[in-house]
Amino acid sequence: MTAALSDRIALRALRRRAFIDGARTISPGLVALAIWGIVTGVAMVKSGLSVTAAAIMSLLVYAGSAQLTAIPLLVVGAPLWLIFGAGIIVNLRFVIFGAALQPYFKHMPWPKRLFLGFMNVDIVFVTFMGRFGSAPQKGNTEQLWFFIGATIPCWLMWQLTSLIGITLSASVPESWSLEFAAVLALMALMLPLIKTRPAVISVVAAGVTAWLTQPWPLRIGLVAATVVGIAAGMWAESQIAKNAQPGSTES
Repeated sequence: MTAALSDRIALRALRRRAFIDGARTISPGLVALAIWGIVTGVAMVKSGLSVTAAAIMSLLVYAGSAQLTAIPLLVVGAPLWLIFGAGIIVNLRFVIFGAALQPYFKHMPWPKRLFLGFMNVDIVFVTFMGRFGSAPQKGNTEQLWFFIGATIPCWLMWQLTSLIGITLSASVPESWSLEFAAVLALMALMLPLIKTRPAVISVVAAGVTAWLTQPWPLRIGLVAATVVGIAAGMWAESQIAKNAQPGSTES
């Protein structure tokens, strides 16, 4: 066996392991994603969209918060610029996610980076950064295929459950409060990840900000909560690193 062939086999094995690892790591979050997909599918049809339009929206947009924000505007015939503007504002957190992921994928051509950005969702970002956030080397094969392995199951689960919600929307009564079930599922996913002091500070800061900014229009408060939470977590990490330096005293 030549060295080149051996290297190719080893590379394929590494990709396979990283892909499976990403899929396995993200699997607990698929329950929350499934509930959220059903909720979004039901909401799209109950808000007035046709089954076909709702299915196309699920495939092309692939963003539950943006979809739920755009639906009422579509129903009332709001201008296209307002619909796009509202969707952009709600999803501004992905600009922050993209900036954090940039060191891992900056070596790739922009069409591939654009596709990876489209496939990214909140739980993938949290899982990926929890795994590789402190990695000394960024942009290797393992990280790329772990990310791919995490995103593909999420995309498949979202499309499947959205279609289930769209199909069953007529038989789902409002009294079921599926939105609350989705929140509980997301909390069950996120709480085990809060293991460090910076994570606790970040979550508390984001939660307080989200609660205080509830009256803000177009769900801008979600963006504010994301920014404040990330800033608080970064500040906490910098303080811990500063206190850990030789000669420093912890206050």
